[in-house]
Amino acid sequence: MIDPAASSAPQGGELVRRHRWPTRLWHWTNAVTLLVMLMSGLMIFNAHPRLYWGEYGANYDKAWLKVGSARSGGGEQGYIEIAGHRWDTTGTLGLWTDADGKVQRRAFPYWATIPSRYSLAIGRIWHLAFAWVLAAGLLLYLAWSLVAGHIRRDIHITRAEWRPSHLWHDIREHARLRFPTGASALRYSVLQKLAYAAVLFGLLPMMILTGLAMSPGTDAWAPLVTEVFGGRQSARSVHFICAWGLVGFFVLHIVMVVLAGPLNEVRSMVTGWYRLPRERRP
Repeated sequence: MIDPAASSAPQGGELVRRHRWPTRLWHWTNAVTLLVMLMSGLMIFNAHPRLYWGEYGANYDKAWLKVGSARSGGGEQGYIEIAGHRWDTTGTLGLWTDADGKVQRRAFPYWATIPSRYSLAIGRIWHLAFAWVLAAGLLLYLAWSLVAGHIRRDIHITRAEWRPSHLWHDIREHARLRFPTGASALRYSVLQKLAYAAVLFGLLPMMILTGLAMSPGTDAWAPLVTEVFGGRQSARSVHFICAWGLVGFFVLHIVMVVLAGPLNEVRSMVTGWYRLPRERRP
């Protein structure tokens, strides 16, 4: 086993240290935290499955997103409606059957929410409890990343990497599933840097800020937080969009892990040790 700090050019096939323990701890803690927050957040959304822009929003106001059920010519159907365009989602969203075989008329099904039975109060308890874990974890991880040089060394995008030719090359390499080999596999590509930076400095902080903006208590000590988003309902919409942005990142992340070699990738995030892919033969 080789520590890359002790060798200037580790070769493909060697076992090297890749992730430090703070990164591994934050990664798995965040995975659990975001899963609980997503599922409890869907329970909260079920209480009023509509999204608006502005300060106020109620049943008879114009919503840009709706999830529900309605009667049609062939009976009742579940639907999702975005900006006036409606899609049938019967059996999945809006109208579905629970574990006891009973028809339910709620936005998200029982298997996607915490708790599985409808309870706005319990959903809020879970959501707010793990919101503290999310905020504290992000703050500590960013502080460690600055002190340890993780952001400067691994996330910072250089001027050369911003060149269109470099970006296009990286896009083509990913599209062809040509992943770095040898020592190059220890460095993030520019697309990875952009994705991780978007999560660390965009989606996660925005989730926390919009969560605060939706809280009535925030108006008492920092009304500007809500005003920045144009109102509480706008903050709720941005919160929802960012949540699904994180889901999209998670799906892409899992796909890339599977394509790059799941056992090796997961081992590196559990133990810190990573086997460098062997160099391609010319």
